Amino acid sequence: MKRNFDKGEQGSGYLFAVGATVLWAGNMTLARGLSASIDPVALSFFRWTLACLAILPISFKHIVAGWPIIRKRLGYFSIVSFLGVTAFATLVYMAGRTTTALNLSLISITFPIFIILFSRIFLGERIGWLRSLGIALVLAGVVFLITKGRLSALASMSFAPGDALILLSSLSWAVYSLLLRKKPKELNLWAFQGATFVLGWVFLAPFYFFGPAISAPIGWNLTIILSILYVALMASLLAFIFWNRAVERLGASRAGILYYSMPLFSGLLAYLILGEDVGFIHLVSALLIVPGIAVANYSPPKKAR
Repeated sequence: MKRNFDKGEQGSGYLFAVGATVLWAGNMTLARGLSASIDPVALSFFRWTLACLAILPISFKHIVAGWPIIRKRLGYFSIVSFLGVTAFATLVYMAGRTTTALNLSLISITFPIFIILFSRIFLGERIGWLRSLGIALVLAGVVFLITKGRLSALASMSFAPGDALILLSSLSWAVYSLLLRKKPKELNLWAFQGATFVLGWVFLAPFYFFGPAISAPIGWNLTIILSILYVALMASLLAFIFWNRAVERLGASRAGILYYSMPLFSGLLAYLILGEDVGFIHLVSALLIVPGIAVANYSPPKKAR
C-alpha cells in the first residue's frame, strides 16, 4: 500500500509542478504586454495586494491559530517572503525593461540549475549521470528554441543591467524553493501561504509608496485590469499553492527541472493568444525538452532486499 501511495504522491506532484509552470508562462506572456503601460514595482504591488485580499478570507483563521509558530520562526518567514514574493516577480518585471528577450529567457532558465547545485552543496542530494543527461537534453532544447536554431546568436549577445536583475531573480527563487523544505510541518498550506503573502507585501509596500512607482502614470484600461487580476489570482495565489505542493511531493530539484517546460507552454500560449507561428523549431525543441524532463526525473525501481 505504501508503494502505491508514494507513486500517487509523485504523480500529483508532477501535475502541480506543471500547473504552476503553465500559469507562470501566462504571466510572462501578459507581463511583456504590460511593460510599457505600468511601472514594474507598481505591477508587483497591485499583484500582491489583490493576492493578499484573495487569500486572507481563507487563511486568516489558520494564521491566527498558527501565530505562535510563525512568531517563533519569524526570521525564516521573513526571508522566504522577501525572496519568493517581494523580490522574485519584481526583479523579473524590472529586468524586462532593460534587457532583450533572448537574454531574459536564457538567464531565467538558470534557476533549476541553481536548485540542483544548492541541493547538492547544502542538502547532499546526488545529481547522478541520468539526471545530468536529462538536464543536458532540456538545456539543448531550450537554447535551440530561444535561438530559433541559430546557435551563432549566442556569440553576439550583449549584456544590459536587466541581465543582472534576472539572474538575481533566478537566485532568489532557487533559494526560496529550497527553503520550502524547511517550512514548519505544524502549519498547513493556507497558514504558510497567507503569512508569506502578507509579509512579502509588507516588504514591497515601501518600495511602491516611497519610490518613483507612486508617481508613474498608469493608463488604466480593461486589458490592464484583467491582466493584473490574472497575475494576482492565477500566477500568484494558485501557482504558488501548486508549486509548494509540488516541492512537498517531489523535492525542489525534481520540481525545478519541470520549470524548463515553460518555453513550450509560452510558445503554445503565444500561438493561441498572440497568433505567433509554431513550426519545426518548436517541434525539435519539444522532442528534446520533454524526454529530457522524463530522463532527469526518472527513478530506477529499488531492488527488493
